[in-house]
Amino acid sequence: MNPHPHDLSSLPAVQAAVENHPYPLAFATVSGAHLYGFPSADSDVDLRGVHLLPPGERTPRRRGKPRDTVDSTAVIDGLEIDLVTHDAAKFFVLMLRPNGYVLEQVCSPLVVLETPALAELRSLAEDCVTRGHARHYLGFARTQRNLLGKHDPPRLKPLLYLYRVLLTGIHLMETGRVEANLPTLLEDHPLPGVADLIARKRAGAEKELLSTAEVQERSATLDRLTEELEAARDRSTLPEKPAAEAGLRDLLARLRDKVC
Repeated sequence: MNPHPHDLSSLPAVQAAVENHPYPLAFATVSGAHLYGFPSADSDVDLRGVHLLPPGERTPRRRGKPRDTVDSTAVIDGLEIDLVTHDAAKFFVLMLRPNGYVLEQVCSPLVVLETPALAELRSLAEDCVTRGHARHYLGFARTQRNLLGKHDPPRLKPLLYLYRVLLTGIHLMETGRVEANLPTLLEDHPLPGVADLIARKRAGAEKELLSTAEVQERSATLDRLTEELEAARDRSTLPEKPAAEAGLRDLLARLRDKVC
């Protein structure tokens, strides 16, 4: 059975996955179902972070591109661990786009590896949030809704993802703060029956099933949340463009100086 999310960082398997990374890491945090608050016993552990390429690997090589993304999956001590990291230069570019996913990684409270750069990135992330991030969460929600209708019988996971991404988007537009944990989001945005669905997912399997009737019962709520996110975007006072470019450029230069 998977451990409680707060115990993940101390697991030897998780530490081994990070320690075996081929490049120095600026940070590694937990993402996925553990961050969102509804892991099942058979959920894998999703680790995300930033690595630092040495000077000789920052430009295209004769036999291929730089390893600006490292993606590895391994089973260690019976635990499946999916580790994806981007080189700092690529990751910082993503931070300046309306990409909520990378901001969630930076702001994740489930930290596996931390350097002083993470605190700086969290501060800079505040200046990366824009009204445009609503587009990211609306698009993510459309994808999950398609997945929900794709399987027969439907699965619980896409439904919980739908609630999560819509509430994260609404919360971000209203407060400017990144919050990816569904149980926490429900404290400010209560939705009847969702806590029971979370408990069912945590006690069940990654591919836990729903009935078609259960999905139909929640369709109107999902439509309403989508409209609420659109309305929150329209009235949001968040800026149109990020203000962190200079700060990220300066941090990148300092990080690269350390691996010269």
